[in-house]
Amino acid sequence: FAQAAAGVAGIVKMVQAMRHGQLPATLHAEEPTPHVDWESGAVRLLTGPRAWPEVDRPRRAAVSSFGISGTNAHVILEQAEPEPEPPAVAATGPVGVPLSARGDEALRAYAGMLHAYVSQRPELEPAAVAAALRARARLSRHAVVVGEGRQELLAGLEALAADVPHPGVVTGRAGAPGKTVFVYPGQGSQWVGMGARLFAESPVFAEALTACAEALSPHVHFDLLDVLTSDDPAVLEPVEVVQPALWAVMVALTRWWEHHGVRPDAVIG
Repeated sequence: FAQAAAGVAGIVKMVQAMRHGQLPATLHAEEPTPHVDWESGAVRLLTGPRAWPEVDRPRRAAVSSFGISGTNAHVILEQAEPEPEPPAVAATGPVGVPLSARGDEALRAYAGMLHAYVSQRPELEPAAVAAALRARARLSRHAVVVGEGRQELLAGLEALAADVPHPGVVTGRAGAPGKTVFVYPGQGSQWVGMGARLFAESPVFAEALTACAEALSPHVHFDLLDVLTSDDPAVLEPVEVVQPALWAVMVALTRWWEHHGVRPDAVIG
């Protein structure tokens, strides 16, 4: 008896049918039962796979679960709207690829498997690999492989798998649980070109900084992006310029850190 899990297989089956646009055949039922008047309605027994084409409404399916103990469940599934295309991932700039495992040996084995996986898929960029691994569980043994491009990533993974020191590999153990605080500095912390490289290389940072520039535009007499990409120190001297510029860079940096999985428990500044 599957108890609470009864019907889950049917849900998985229909979700996959929606995903692939094809209704699978019903197993172990080659002939429709003669005790049902199949001609009086629109219900049919699927004795073979059937296409489930797109129409002017989402695909919908009903899954029932009836059990001898009294289970009586009926779930209606509806096709989800397609997810928007993610923004293009920058191919330039260093990327940190995080790995974690329960021990040193497991970490090295994991690095070896990841090296083989990435090697066999030339279309994979380090930024995409890093984004996928950030969603994995964080275990007690950690490593970060930092590289700019596939070759540096593969070299770091190979070194980690072989337990050989490498300038692009940082390892460590998880310490006692702590909290993360973001400290935002005030005036005086600015410098010429602050944020310019991230603006050029990180779509996440660039999007946040551009949003700040658009929000400030009706209230200031300067173009924020021109100020931050200028190599003239004089543009940051006026207080009415440097204060909004610092605020915008810190907002964009916060968004960049959050994108990389670092979220503050508290902020100050």
